[in-house]
Amino acid sequence: MLSAVHRLTDSDGFRRAVRSGRRAGSSTLVVHLWVDPEAEPAPVQVGFTVSKAVGNAATRNRVKRRLRHLTREHLPALEGLPGRAALVVRALPAAADASYATLGADLDRTLSKVSVR
Repeated sequence: MLSAVHRLTDSDGFRRAVRSGRRAGSSTLVVHLWVDPEAEPAPVQVGFTVSKAVGNAATRNRVKRRLRHLTREHLPALEGLPGRAALVVRALPAAADASYATLGADLDRTLSKVSVR
């Protein structure tokens, strides 16, 4: 579970990250990262989007749990970003059948594409 300060819960934050942030994709997920280096430093906020196209409720929850755990491992690297940042991880339908290792590799690759690591 992500701590409360790291959760992206407001729709404006999601919208800002998706529309104005950098984007990178893989076969199982798409990552949107928005950084405001001029803002006051704050903990990075992370949000997840898993649509019904991924599967039923149990499948969507399993994908979200896996992505939350994998993202928590990347928080130290994300905290090194200047200013304020928001990260949105959107699961694609292929994430339902992907293994934990595959999701982890895809998250690593997409985060490196948006210059986080």
